[in-house]
This record gives sequence, C-alpha cells and structure tokens, in this order.
Amino acid sequence: MRILGLIPARGGSKGVPRKNIKLLNSKPLLQYTTQVALESKLLTKVILSSDDDEIIQIAKKIGIEVPFKRPELLANDTSPTLPVIQHALQFLKENKNEEFDAVCLLQVTTPFRTVGFLDEALRKFIESDTDSLISVQKVPHEYNPHWVFVKNDAGNLEIATGEKQIIARRQELPDTFHRDGSIYITKVEILLKGNSLYGDSISHIESPHESYVNIDTERDWEKAEELVKLIRL
Repeated sequence: MRILGLIPARGGSKGVPRKNIKLLNSKPLLQYTTQVALESKLLTKVILSSDDDEIIQIAKKIGIEVPFKRPELLANDTSPTLPVIQHALQFLKENKNEEFDAVCLLQVTTPFRTVGFLDEALRKFIESDTDSLISVQKVPHEYNPHWVFVKNDAGNLEIATGEKQIIARRQELPDTFHRDGSIYITKVEILLKGNSLYGDSISHIESPHESYVNIDTERDWEKAEELVKLIRL
C-alpha cells in the first residue's frame, strides 16, 4: 500500500506564537514529527504542507520534502484539515504524477510519538481494511458520556447518550475514547470521493498516555518542556 505521510505546519498560531518552529530542547518542534515520519518503514513518501517561507526553509534543512507552498486560502485560523489534504493529493497527482492509496496525517503539535508507535498504527490500518484509523486515548470515567448530561428543551438535564437510566457503577461503564490528534490515516478514496477524513469504518490505536501532549496553549508548551526531559528523543 502506498501511503503518503503529510505534515501540516502553517505559520499562524495564536495560542503559542510560531510554535511549529519554536525550539523545544534545542530542536524546532517540527523536527520531532519529521524525524519519526522519515524513519517509518511503511510511509512511501513524506511531505510538508505550509504557507510560511521560514517554516519551509527550516523544514528543508531538516530533510523533509516541500513540493509546494500552501495557498493562503487553506492556511487561516478557520481552514479545515480535509481541504489541506485534498490539495496535497491533487498537487502530487497533477504535477508529480504520484498517486497514493492512503494518507497518514501527522500533526506537529503532538511531538512525542515514536516510530514504533507510528508503524504499529500503519500496520493495523493496512491489516484492518477500514476507511480510516485514528489515535485515541480513553475518556476518564468521570467524563464518560454515559455519565454526562445535556440540557433538553425544558432546561432539564438528560443523559447525553439518550438512555433513561444512568449506569450506577463505574465498573459497568463501557470504555469510551477521544481522538488525540497524533495520527490520522485515511484511504484516498474516502478523502477525495467521500469528502471525509473518517469514512464509515474507523479503527483505532491507543496512544501512550505518559508521553502525550497536544500543544495548543502556553501551558501545553510547559508540559512538553517537562516531558522532553523524561523522554529519550
């Protein structure tokens, strides 16, 4: 299976300004994800998608291919991810005559995934034959959707799952998961023809909780600075 590794890294960032190239333990944040992607045995090709000249320059020094500069229309605060992936696929097909079976999206803001974890996710996706695979973490029991309430039209609370009776014991709660943003793998057919990042069938892989951070705020950055001292990278 031909799988494209795509690393998105736009220039704008409000929570942590210029975070994609901000130094974390003397390395640009971008470098952590890039190194793992390039070491993967299962990614056919790895590219960067960016609108920012400085990010592109640093990415090329790190050793990642940057075949295009992302259009500004796809690089603002409200730009969804799917059109960014579609743009990359269409550019490679039209300008490089390169086509792929799937895309593995690797966000810079989750820097501590390992190449072993990435390849495990890729193997699981290939073997599962689902439309997509996402990395996840378990939802703590106190936030389990079976214990979460929403307001109804009368302003009263109802169980978010629609059940009438609440599950009384924690031990009886089913495991639930939230996507953690580290890995998204999707078949190209689903991305282009289905216009979806997920499709109808989604497999998953659990990320190691102890090394996980998703950098969106300054507090997240501080956590990353603490974690990088404990992780061999």
